[in-house]
Amino acid sequence: MFHAARASLGGVFRLWRLRMNDDLVIAGKTFHSRLMVGTGRHRSNEDLVASVEASGTEIVTVAIRRLDLDDPNKKTILDFLDWTRYTILPNTAGSRTPEEALTTARLARAMGLSNWIKLEVIPEPKYLLPDPIGTLRAAETLVKEGFVVLPYIHADPVLARQLEEIGCATVMPLGSAIGSGQGIHTKEEIQIIIEQAHVPVVVDAGLAVPSDASTAMEMGADAVLVNTAIAQARDPVAMAQAFKLGVQAGRLAYRAGRIPIKQYAVPSSPVEGVVRV
Repeated sequence: MFHAARASLGGVFRLWRLRMNDDLVIAGKTFHSRLMVGTGRHRSNEDLVASVEASGTEIVTVAIRRLDLDDPNKKTILDFLDWTRYTILPNTAGSRTPEEALTTARLARAMGLSNWIKLEVIPEPKYLLPDPIGTLRAAETLVKEGFVVLPYIHADPVLARQLEEIGCATVMPLGSAIGSGQGIHTKEEIQIIIEQAHVPVVVDAGLAVPSDASTAMEMGADAVLVNTAIAQARDPVAMAQAFKLGVQAGRLAYRAGRIPIKQYAVPSSPVEGVVRV
């Protein structure tokens, strides 16, 4: 019984050691959660607040161009979020050109939100794919103006390296098209980005279920960003909690170290000393 208890304590210690000193650090700021969440497409503000809380996130993105700022007395999403609990990450969603993205980022900073910006430059509405050239141009300007830039990009390793070299705080490659729920179609490219990056890699867009998030984390991604999969779930609060657990499981599995893939079967039981009959 003593040996069993000691073995159990040893397992707890190993789990504790894996979890310790594993914070996400972006631009010198430390976060315990590796799940970022968006605020669009929720059925109600009550659903939004409850699911954000259930997710355990510390970073919440808000599309500045989609806020109604004409009436100062009208509440927006920002009025429903506890700014003392979450880092509000303004994003430039809805910007079709670099110039529109720059204007949006400057507006967010002028509003006193943050000098952090999730940069999105998306010129067409059908596929919602990010403009690589426009994103790089806007990022260069924003970095020079003192913004902490988190650019949303296609899973392009060359572009990711260029964005890192000009001073972006992260790179955020898509898994698949925004809101599509198709999961991760860009695994090979994301793996290259992870391999060469010296800034956090955040897989963003297309994730549908917690296993998608877990897969990204098992690959070595530093975080994931999820919006539609939570907001449009039948039970957003339960799905937010499920994504929280999926991210934690994937990260723990990555740090634990998976077994290598082999072409043939390998016996899991000993093959030596087996009694022959």
